[in-house]
Amino acid sequence: MEMLKPPAETLYEVELRALREEDLGKRPPNWLLSPAYVRDFIIGRDKPALLNGEEVTITRKFYGNDVLIERAVVTLAGNRGLMLVGEPGTAKTMLSELLTAAISGTSLNTIQGTAGTTEDMIKYSWNYAMLLDKGPSEAALVPSPLYNGMKKGILTRFEEITRCPAEAQDSLISILSDKVMSIPELDGGVLFAQPGFNVIATANIRDKGVNEMSGALKRRFNFETIKPIHNVKMEAKIIESQARSLLLHSGIDIEINPDVVELLATTFMELRTGMTREGYKLDTPQASMSTAEAVSVYVQSAMTSYYYEDKAIALDRLVQNMLGTIAKENDKDLSILKTYFSKVVKERSREEGMWKDYYEERKWIG
Repeated sequence: MEMLKPPAETLYEVELRALREEDLGKRPPNWLLSPAYVRDFIIGRDKPALLNGEEVTITRKFYGNDVLIERAVVTLAGNRGLMLVGEPGTAKTMLSELLTAAISGTSLNTIQGTAGTTEDMIKYSWNYAMLLDKGPSEAALVPSPLYNGMKKGILTRFEEITRCPAEAQDSLISILSDKVMSIPELDGGVLFAQPGFNVIATANIRDKGVNEMSGALKRRFNFETIKPIHNVKMEAKIIESQARSLLLHSGIDIEINPDVVELLATTFMELRTGMTREGYKLDTPQASMSTAEAVSVYVQSAMTSYYYEDKAIALDRLVQNMLGTIAKENDKDLSILKTYFSKVVKERSREEGMWKDYYEERKWIG
């Protein structure tokens, strides 16, 4: 059965199987790969792995600080949880998925943090029909992903932990400290975490509606900051790879235009950093001009062009879809994009071919 968004362990199943077959390194208890092979799975390597006599290429899946990956893997082998923080769209969730898929074989053991997340969603709840019929019992208990992680000795992902109320967040403190969950409703009810259990959480440092973590909870985590990419070529490579994958999963097999990708990556990076490659300073919009947003703009533009014009991608569609991203936080920021076109794009349109075509689409900005 086809899935709209396969989990990492399905998407990279062949690579993971090949690495497990080859891996003879030292592994922490209950890990499916050694730390060195987890690192290789995430950042890729030149040497292919062998699976049933066939060579399997180990691709790079995360573009950023490779040493950060090594630190993150070692943290998960220790007694502290791992906290991945950064601006929206910096691939925190993707990295969390890759780590759990490589280490525990599943990235689906996940708590999604929201303003409505309560302590029982984090720890456990009850089947109230069974609870009223027979009283508290293990059969009536409904385990959470955290409960399952402790019982099975696997990693638990906690997405957007700072969106949860502070009291819900703090229910993790004793579990991360003692690796024990108390279940007072059961006689002598205590769940001891099995080897291999740990928590990998993500948090945005920019979004509105977040709740500050308590100092006590912060001390139970090692923090790693995922920073935005500052290299146009690398960002373009990510946009191209992610856009191709998303379009294929939407049933659209079209060529990715590398020139449009580089133009998009350049626009997003310059608006994000407030600096052009020529050294001119720019105002920056309130919206997150992240790589993830750039991927979304390309995919949306390509799908619009594909369905309405039977083209791979058209620049007018690119500019049209860019407007929604820029105005997401404040529609007044469209003036920033307008200024970017009237100064930066106009200057480049005098010499560079695609930038000239790009400049002609300024009519959509208003």
